[in-house]
Amino acid sequence: MTDSIRLIVGLGNPGPEYHHTRHNAGFDFVDFLAEQHNGRWQSDKKFFAEICRITADGQEILLLKPQTFMNRSGKSVAAVTNFFKLTLDNILVAYDELDLPPGVARLKVGGGHGGHNGMRDIITCLGNQRDFKRLRIGIGHPGHSSQVVGYVLGRAPQAESGLIELAMVEAARNLNLIIGQWHRAMTELNSFKASK
Repeated sequence: MTDSIRLIVGLGNPGPEYHHTRHNAGFDFVDFLAEQHNGRWQSDKKFFAEICRITADGQEILLLKPQTFMNRSGKSVAAVTNFFKLTLDNILVAYDELDLPPGVARLKVGGGHGGHNGMRDIITCLGNQRDFKRLRIGIGHPGHSSQVVGYVLGRAPQAESGLIELAMVEAARNLNLIIGQWHRAMTELNSFKASK
């Protein structure tokens, strides 16, 4: 079980003005997991985050919501990783993905940051190591790079947000596989697409 997931990080920005924006899809996902598993969030200053402990597939999982704002997410992830002596195999980061449509969530290991500032900072703070696991939650693309900032910081219309939620529900349904049977989880989730 040394390579099983022990930490699930959801990326987002703290504060009510960012609540349920597209860029906070990672926060929304870990909030959903906490709710499903009767977890309670607590502020932890040494980790610069809100944390929640849940049990899934017989093991304790730490959920993390960095409170550093998106561009400094790595500060929190590195603090937890160092404190608990985690390996890259133990870490799953859930975040919004412009290059996937709403209704799709995809698992992968490693890769670049894809222009995502939260992912960029995590890679930097982990010593430029990038081979941690990722859950990419599709939010779609506005069509032009000049529109991206306003798009990700906005809230999706109801039809889109419903699809995003369905993809998160499917990812959560596969949580036990994600934790302990990664390749099977990839096969299951990566073939899923929610429809209206």
